[in-house]
Amino acid sequence: MRALLKRVARAPGGRRGKWFVLAAWLIVAVALGPLAGKLGDVEDSSANAFLPRGAESARVNTELEKFRTDTVMPAVVVYTGEGADEKAAADRTAFAQFVPPGEEVSQPIPSEDREALMTVVPLDSEDDITSKIDELRKVAGANAPPGVDVEVGGPAGSLTDSVAVFDGLDSTLLLATGLVVAALLLITYRSPFLWLLPLLSVGFAAVLTQVTTYLLAKHAGLPVDPQSAGVLMVLVFGVGTDYALLLIARYREELHRHADRHEAMRIALRRSGPAILASAGTIAVGLACLAFADINSSRSLGLVGAVGVVCAFLAMVTVLPALLVITGRWVFWPFVPHHGTPARKPRTVWSRIGTAVARRPRWSWMMSVAATGVLALSAVGISMGLTQAEMFQDKPESVVAQERISAHYPSGASDPAKIVTSTDRTGQVRTAAAAVDGVARVENDGDRTPDGQLTTLSVVLQDTPDSQAAKDTIDDLRDAVHQVEGAHALVGGTTAQTLDTQRAADRDLTTVIPIVLLVVLAVLIWLLRALVAPLLLLATVVLSYFAALGASNLLFEHVLGFAGVDWSIPLMGFVFLVALGIDYNIFLMHRVKEEAARLGHTHGVLEGLTSTGGVITSAGIVLAATFAVFAGLPLVTMAQMGVLVGIGVLLDTFLVRTVLVPALALDLGRWFWWPGRLFRGLPHTEPDASESAGSSSARDRAHEVA
Repeated sequence: MRALLKRVARAPGGRRGKWFVLAAWLIVAVALGPLAGKLGDVEDSSANAFLPRGAESARVNTELEKFRTDTVMPAVVVYTGEGADEKAAADRTAFAQFVPPGEEVSQPIPSEDREALMTVVPLDSEDDITSKIDELRKVAGANAPPGVDVEVGGPAGSLTDSVAVFDGLDSTLLLATGLVVAALLLITYRSPFLWLLPLLSVGFAAVLTQVTTYLLAKHAGLPVDPQSAGVLMVLVFGVGTDYALLLIARYREELHRHADRHEAMRIALRRSGPAILASAGTIAVGLACLAFADINSSRSLGLVGAVGVVCAFLAMVTVLPALLVITGRWVFWPFVPHHGTPARKPRTVWSRIGTAVARRPRWSWMMSVAATGVLALSAVGISMGLTQAEMFQDKPESVVAQERISAHYPSGASDPAKIVTSTDRTGQVRTAAAAVDGVARVENDGDRTPDGQLTTLSVVLQDTPDSQAAKDTIDDLRDAVHQVEGAHALVGGTTAQTLDTQRAADRDLTTVIPIVLLVVLAVLIWLLRALVAPLLLLATVVLSYFAALGASNLLFEHVLGFAGVDWSIPLMGFVFLVALGIDYNIFLMHRVKEEAARLGHTHGVLEGLTSTGGVITSAGIVLAATFAVFAGLPLVTMAQMGVLVGIGVLLDTFLVRTVLVPALALDLGRWFWWPGRLFRGLPHTEPDASESAGSSSARDRAHEVA
């Protein structure tokens, strides 16, 4: 590995190699750049893209594709208030222009309480549904008498409002993330020039990521949906900036020790390379473990995210070093690192924190565990699941329409469950379905496949489609129709999809989490050549995750006013936080291992904490801020993801990495490295921790000898 890193470091850190590296990236960006804008062409926004593999509701969606090519998706217009009759009659005539040939707008259907009217407008699903709904809403909103409220919802309205959430998401997130990262880099470096290099390198990484993702999706079947595509750029910016901060910090340190900037970069790459490689490998493989998930959107997010991390890693260890060496020392102006000067002040805030932790390490880690444990308790009894109305921070029109329907009609009238059955068993299936408690009525759609083998039935449920009562009815409905011999009946629709997704999320938790933990543990054992340290580091990250989940739940419930936590959040949050949270432990412990071999365990722990304190803190703030961008999005699921990951990263940065891990290492002494070479080679007794804050010049001399 060391030999490989030496060879890799020669190219971007070489006198001629730096120009070849930069030229190669420019060629890639120019040649492949046009493909980067085509990622949206391969995104799958169909219902099955967000459903579990093999779920019954997904199979229904597949079966429905066998029916007539002019598949209809209904929009439902709801009228309430005095004078709604005339408005509904006038709109019915106007709506006729939007329906496909052979279809017609339904007569206004009055509710039993005579306080509402409902009109069903069939739309061709092969047309641009969103533009059709926009036109319907313009017609419905025009010339409405005072006191008459009109809302357009139904499946077509819900689809339009959901698409609106992701419309322009990539560009919005990219712009917001870029501004956040640029501002934080300016604050971190306090240089008018240096911040441009990490941002430019991340830009190269973003182009490579989008091109690679597009090609893999087009030619290798990589699943991509709008949600994973939106998260992708945030992940690349956050992770790429983290690696840039780590490399630049080590490069700056070496510039104080070496007159030749090329030599300084080669050493910086060799010494920080293993930590960056282990970090990228952990995150990429951890995210790739989501390939074992049943839910397609989870698989997409994991696999696409892994591609982004690998591309960010490649950019940060090639083009960024080349740019740094090309620009020279002046790019750090006004804080230029001069050869022979101290790399940092003799006493820093991190050395003082390390000394304080070293005085009472056991008390320090016990208090840290207690603090995170208290936060973790808030995750007990967390309210899981969000209804369709609760999925948006601002209630869209389709949700308001559903509320009106639920108030005046059977709640499932606007979005019935779908049954696909063998045509020759249609009557028996209809009878079985009608006998189920919770079913308001069963309607024969009259739809058949061209070969006449399959028929669809619509089942109107008495309860709101995403309520628990409706889910229970779906279970009973499936039991009933599955018993009809030879029917091969399947039950789908919105309620069935919600139920299948909820159950798959539970299965994914028990399947993916153990795999992620084993993978991360293996990487830590490889990096640290020990067993005790990796187990403890993994335990601290898991504890941090539960603390972040508890703290996030408090914010969701008492500050942000969310009704609950989406089913996908625990798994997504766990994978992201374990993969990203272990990042900082890797950065810290790789440096501690290096220093412990040179200075001894206690001095090594404190020197590692002091050396990495500033850069890891900056990296944590940048990563948390990039994910916090999600908090302002209208979709509650993505907002919750941003809040959870942001809080978890900050906990890892300021508590776990700063206090908990160093305190555990100091309390265990050389046993922290059992059974590796450091455990066998370190003495049983070491100098007092108070002596560890030696002069910066002494440490620098020791580095030169090393």
